[in-house]
Amino acid sequence: MSCMRMWLTAVALLWGPLAVPEARADEQVDVELVLAVDVSYSMDLDELALQREGYVNAVTSTEFLNALKLGPNGKVAIAYMEWAGSDEQKIVVDWTLIGGADDARRFAEAIRSAPVRRVYRTSISGAMEFGAGLIEHNAIKGLRRVIDISGDGTNNQGAMVEPTRDDVVARGITINGLPLMLKEPAGSMLDIGELDAYYEDCVIGGPGAFVIPVRGTHEFASAIKTKLVLEIAGVVPPKPQMVHRAADAPRVSCTIGERMWMERWGN
Repeated sequence: MSCMRMWLTAVALLWGPLAVPEARADEQVDVELVLAVDVSYSMDLDELALQREGYVNAVTSTEFLNALKLGPNGKVAIAYMEWAGSDEQKIVVDWTLIGGADDARRFAEAIRSAPVRRVYRTSISGAMEFGAGLIEHNAIKGLRRVIDISGDGTNNQGAMVEPTRDDVVARGITINGLPLMLKEPAGSMLDIGELDAYYEDCVIGGPGAFVIPVRGTHEFASAIKTKLVLEIAGVVPPKPQMVHRAADAPRVSCTIGERMWMERWGN
C-alpha cells in the first residue's frame, strides 16, 4: 500500500463560500485531488442528480473516513469542479481540507447546495488542463496529485485529449477516470460503445492510474465510493474491470469524438 492522502477543500460556491476549513499555503497533505465532473447536455437531469449524490455519499462514507487515517498526514485536499466545453469549467467547491467526519460533512453539503447546471459540448482536455492549474497554483504540498475525471462522452472540443493527457502526466499529476456508460449508444448521438476503452487508452495516465466504468445507475454510488477510497488509500485496483494501464496501441481512436462532431455538424 503506497502513501495515502489528505484532502483540503475550501468551499467556493457559485454565489460565495461556505464555512469550510480553508486550505493554508504550504499545507502538508497526503493527496491533492480534483474531482472533475461532467455537466454537458448529454447528461440528463436525473443523471446529474445521481452523480452529485454519489459524491456526497462517498465523501461521508465510513470507508472514505477510514481511508483518511491511512496516510502519514491523515488529511487530504479536495476541489470539486464541473466541466463541459473548452471554456466551461467552474469551481463548485474550492480547495478544502478534510481530516475527519465534520470536514467531510461540510464539504458534502457544499456540493449538495450548489445550483445544478448543464452546458454544451465536451472538452475532456479542457477539464484536464483546468484541473492541473488548480493543483499547480494552490500552494498546497501533497504527497500525490490526482485529477479524477467522470464523464459520459469523448472529447469533441478544445485541444486533443491524448497530448494534453501526456503533458499533464509529465507535470507529475495522475489522471483517473470514471466513464459513465448508462445509455445505449444512439446513431443520432455522439456516443460510442467503448467509452471505457477510450478512457483507458486516451484519458488516464500516471503512476497507478485506473478506470472504473459505470454501466448502470445501480452501480453509480458504489463505483464513486470505490474510486475515492482507492485514491485516498493510494491503492491500484485489483479487479479486472478496473483497468490501471493504458494499452500500447489505442483500441479506440483518441480523435473519434472530434471526427464524430465534424461529421454531424461540420465545424
